[in-house]
Amino acid sequence: MHGVRFMRRTLPYMLGLLLAAGACGPAEVVVTMEIDVPNPSGGSVPLALSEIEVQLLPYDRDAVFDSMTTAFGTPEPAIPPDLLAARAEVQMAQETWAASQSRWNILRDTLQTLSSALEQYSRGEAQYLMLFQEFQDFDNEYSSVERQVEADFAEFDRLQQGTIRASDSVRIVIDQWADEAFTDVGTVFREKQLETGLDVAVDTTDASGIARTNLRVRPGQYWVHARYELTYSELYWNVPITVEGGDPVQIRLTRDNADDRPLL
Repeated sequence: MHGVRFMRRTLPYMLGLLLAAGACGPAEVVVTMEIDVPNPSGGSVPLALSEIEVQLLPYDRDAVFDSMTTAFGTPEPAIPPDLLAARAEVQMAQETWAASQSRWNILRDTLQTLSSALEQYSRGEAQYLMLFQEFQDFDNEYSSVERQVEADFAEFDRLQQGTIRASDSVRIVIDQWADEAFTDVGTVFREKQLETGLDVAVDTTDASGIARTNLRVRPGQYWVHARYELTYSELYWNVPITVEGGDPVQIRLTRDNADDRPLL
């Protein structure tokens, strides 16, 4: 009887200890990376970003870079506006070329399909005559689009060649500045981590764009950091989260919470 009373008195206490231990123990963070990309048929479709490194940092890396930039005294060299405008023209020209190339591919496949269908009929049959007229219409467009593809590529190549040297020159200047301004950034990162008493966690997204296996950390304030390179820019994430005990912390990295940075 005394044992039962003891268990009744101590059970809430023991449960409290277990809950407290759970709150202080490692918690799981689940990161999903996904962006919308153009759909050849129109609109956009979601794309899961696989094989992307995701870091959980117990400090704000952007704040570190801002502080070191201020201490360095010389601001980061800016990308000239005329170069950004020229690169925007290159991007538009590439998109135009890609669109005409896509139409050319569709026409090629359509002509191949019609050619196979024509082989099933004799030339005197009505179905043959109808398919042949359709083939001729598509063939005329095919020739026109083929010339357009060549012209669009020539324009894209011309504009791109005009920006390569300028982009290289600006990138070298920015890289040299960063090498001097952020010489000790690794040491500063380590000091910031030691101040928090928390660990850094790193994982890589799977085929579904999800990282979670190695993202178990103690409760605290973290920043989710990742990068994804596009053709002309880089999507950069440094998203703050608060990790507590209990259910996994879910965070989605998309275009909406990314910083889209020019990529030279």
